[in-house]
Amino acid sequence: MLKSTDLLSFLAVELTSEKFYMLCEKNFSGIIMRSNQPKHRFLQSFLIGKYFFLLCTLLVMLSCSTDSEGQQEVADTYRLAIDSIMSSHSDFNGGVLITRDSTFLYSRMKGYADLEEKVDFQPNDLFVIGSISKQITAVLVLREWERGEFLLTDPIGKYLEDIPSDWTEVVSIHHLLTHTHGIVELDEPLVFEPGSQFQYSQLGYDLLARILEKVSGRSFKDLSEELFAENKLFNTHHPDTEFIDNLVKGYGEADDDLQEVARSRSLRNYAAAGSFVSNLQDLNRWNYLLHTGKLVQDSTLSLMRTAYATRNHPIFEEVDYGYGLLFLEGENGIQIGALGYAPGFVSASYYHPQTNISLVVLCNVARRLEDFPQTFNIHVELMKYVKEISFEGIESN
Repeated sequence: MLKSTDLLSFLAVELTSEKFYMLCEKNFSGIIMRSNQPKHRFLQSFLIGKYFFLLCTLLVMLSCSTDSEGQQEVADTYRLAIDSIMSSHSDFNGGVLITRDSTFLYSRMKGYADLEEKVDFQPNDLFVIGSISKQITAVLVLREWERGEFLLTDPIGKYLEDIPSDWTEVVSIHHLLTHTHGIVELDEPLVFEPGSQFQYSQLGYDLLARILEKVSGRSFKDLSEELFAENKLFNTHHPDTEFIDNLVKGYGEADDDLQEVARSRSLRNYAAAGSFVSNLQDLNRWNYLLHTGKLVQDSTLSLMRTAYATRNHPIFEEVDYGYGLLFLEGENGIQIGALGYAPGFVSASYYHPQTNISLVVLCNVARRLEDFPQTFNIHVELMKYVKEISFEGIESN
């Protein structure tokens, strides 16, 4: 007889592996699931979201009846600890997903997609992910580099001939990826010698998108959507697509009052720097794909995880910066990822390479904006706790 733990493990694998998507193809028509047509992409995201939700529900039900007391005690410990963190932030509005390999450690949505109408969250609801977008852009750039389309040391003037500034001959693609370029405006001098300092830049990542368009002859939107479709990220999109109809409303706190943020304001940043949209399960899958070498070669992933500069961070004080990825000094193999902010949206997506634990936090209410560390308070608390779990996993091996 099949034990509940066996079935539980089977379903967990189904949710995070290729088998899950093959199963969707079998049940929801392979033609629809393999299609890149816009009308079918919408159905893909809807069906994947619904199926994911049903399997998650069954997974939770089965976990309650598992006959492995030791595993259940560990799961209960995690759940109680994270529930305690969530309860201490009663105004949190969004979702949390924590996985280890193919095992769900924690999954919860709390609050509403629309506060005024009290509309519950749905599995395929989308959030603006802010600067988490930068690692997506970095992957797109590095995949073209792997194909030999350019060198990371190439001056950007080789591809952006329309910028009327001499500094295009000294700023490289590497400088754009690492925020060490010194560009503040396209028609102004550099504020420092490229490579000598770090200055966080949204414009630099937009220039990377322009370079991609130049070398590929395609729009950045099309390149992005192709990457998402190929990797079955059916709920991750460039903001200039019709798929963002599922975007939840974003809210910001002003004078102790929550106000809805206009969608145009939430998406005002350059797409390549901070305006991609996604959801919990897709960012969890992205973490798995990226950090297990499914999106770029292992040697390229090592480049992404290399510390090229130190940033004075508004939340963490000092962090090292790779290609679109952030980590504390010496922790690129322990906890690596990014926070994301867009008006009305506060996010975190981190991976723990030594234990394969993924943490995703998405929130559509931005509070206490006058004190940014408080805006990300629950995100940071969850990060600290998950890092503790990760250390426990290392010590037990």
